[in-house]
Amino acid sequence: MSQDARTATSRPGSGQFEQDVHAVARLIPLGRVTSYGAIARYLGASKSSRMVGWAMNRATICGPETASVPAHRVVNRLGILSGRLHFPTPTAMSERLIAEGVQVKFDQVVDFDARFWDPSTEL
Repeated sequence: MSQDARTATSRPGSGQFEQDVHAVARLIPLGRVTSYGAIARYLGASKSSRMVGWAMNRATICGPETASVPAHRVVNRLGILSGRLHFPTPTAMSERLIAEGVQVKFDQVVDFDARFWDPSTEL
């Protein structure tokens, strides 16, 4: 996704913004995590972390159109699994991360800085 495409279409609150959030989330590599804020900054909407969170929430409860969105790889700025309660069970988010090799302790990513994937620098 080019910078021009991001700024032209990613307006917080729009359906396109949610699609763009999901597109970025699909790019998070296996075994890595990012934050709501990092996705918001990448999309040129730095004050819209909460909107990214809502888009991730919808990805966990919607049907087949969002099944490929790895919402479990998006955590808060401290590496805390703040979205865990929006998954089918309170432990599903950590279970998915652990299955990908990410250590989680007390609902927080261990070695968060080493696991952090920043779309602004990686893409």
